[in-house]
Amino acid sequence: MKLNPLILSLFTLSTISCGMNSRVDNPNVTPPLPIQLFNGKDMNDWTPKIRLHQTGENYAQTFRVEDGLLKVRYDGYDDFNRQYGHIAYNKPFGHYILRIEYRFVGEQVKGGEGWAWRNSGAMLHGQSPQSMLKDQDFPISIEGQFLGGDGTSERTTSNLCTPGTHVHYMNELFTPHCTSSTSKTYHGDQWVTAEFVVLGDSIIRHVLEGKTVLEYTKPQIGGGSVSNFDQHVKTDGKALTEGYIYLQSESHPIDFRKVELYDLSAYKKNPEKLNSIIQQIIK
Repeated sequence: MKLNPLILSLFTLSTISCGMNSRVDNPNVTPPLPIQLFNGKDMNDWTPKIRLHQTGENYAQTFRVEDGLLKVRYDGYDDFNRQYGHIAYNKPFGHYILRIEYRFVGEQVKGGEGWAWRNSGAMLHGQSPQSMLKDQDFPISIEGQFLGGDGTSERTTSNLCTPGTHVHYMNELFTPHCTSSTSKTYHGDQWVTAEFVVLGDSIIRHVLEGKTVLEYTKPQIGGGSVSNFDQHVKTDGKALTEGYIYLQSESHPIDFRKVELYDLSAYKKNPEKLNSIIQQIIK
């Protein structure tokens, strides 16, 4: 039976979602090798964009590579002054698994907002850094938000925030800016491994320690929580099928030890193989 495009799309989405919750490993399908987005040596494949500065200007060496780590530091700042920073990998992706190892360290820079204490993130499906305006605060994107604990209170990580975007969550259009995951709290300066399963404009899943802590669908441009953007870039209602990956600078020092990506684009029309590959990578 030939399925029409809508039925086929719904079938594929259902198959992937169910398959990611049950084991259907296929030993004849070999996962692709991961692409090391951060090579441990330099940032040649990355472009910084810091608010109040031009694209490509790494103000005060906010982003730097030391000791094999990609570090975010503020020793060159007198005051943070809402100079939100992002560094983008120079190639867009649409279907992938992203794995990031991060840890919060040190003290927040003077002038950082209270909400930004031990706060960073990975921006998914982002606009290009070249399309961001000088005074723009955040890229239009889907944010996998990283938060660190204070040693006492509960504070989830791998949350969702939506600068200039919307998603469908719990089968409904979700318009609030942020929502929490179901993760545990990671206190102190410990390393945390966050994984994101991103399948175009269908499913995005946040994973910690092999467990899904948040899932949503249909990422699209829309809403607020981003300022001073190019009106031609923000086409509300447009589905986000791919985009740039950013790491954040929001006023608290953070280290990134690993940033690697499994490109799944070759399998996006084959749900069975896609399921098997995802389950072999996410364990």
